[in-house]
Amino acid sequence: MRKPFKFKQFTIYQDRCAMKIGTDGVLLGAWTNISNSPESVLDIGAGTGIIGLMLAQRCYANTIDAIEIDEEAFEQCVENFEASPWSDRLFCYHASLDEFLDEIDDKYDLIISNPPFYSEQVTSGNIARDQARQNSSLPFNLLLKGVSELLSKNGSFAIVVPFKEEKSLLQQALKFELYPVRLLRVKGHPDSEVKRSLIEFHFKKTEVLTNELIIEKSRHEFTEDYINLTKDFYLKM
Repeated sequence: MRKPFKFKQFTIYQDRCAMKIGTDGVLLGAWTNISNSPESVLDIGAGTGIIGLMLAQRCYANTIDAIEIDEEAFEQCVENFEASPWSDRLFCYHASLDEFLDEIDDKYDLIISNPPFYSEQVTSGNIARDQARQNSSLPFNLLLKGVSELLSKNGSFAIVVPFKEEKSLLQQALKFELYPVRLLRVKGHPDSEVKRSLIEFHFKKTEVLTNELIIEKSRHEFTEDYINLTKDFYLKM
């Protein structure tokens, strides 16, 4: 049974993707700054295509490209893109970041990524799922190198990572002259530890605007901040 995930303006099929739709991708798609009206967007590691679709809904970029290494996920991303109202602006490449860098000379105004995030080697028995979850398939240094080559001079790069990886990512980004400008730390509920970090980078050094987001006040009762961030997308918000 192919039960899709329905959003307000588009639908996602995810039965062929190792990593299903989760809070991380939706948060990143909603939080990413588009105030500079990007003309071109790139999503590195597209999965279902959720973030590209959210950006297509939010901004008028003529070009929204995505790259996905897993064949099943790539085919599903293409299917989701083509079924959306913005199919003329969305395109997915079946490639690794290395292969993409070899082929593309373009620069992007906005790059986004919800990358594989487990630095530990954990084997589930599902190769595609392991590849989608473990950063050995896309380590931070390779991702940051690619971003530094593909990002336009005044462009921005937005990423979501586990909080425990935040410090390492920020240190590695400096090597590529990528500097944090916005930082959002995410908690599941008021008493829980910080779980995720969303970070926006520029090539230009500036003061970092840091905020915290709590998702739930209590079980199944969302905070106003979370509702305001995601209400344009989730059907029940």
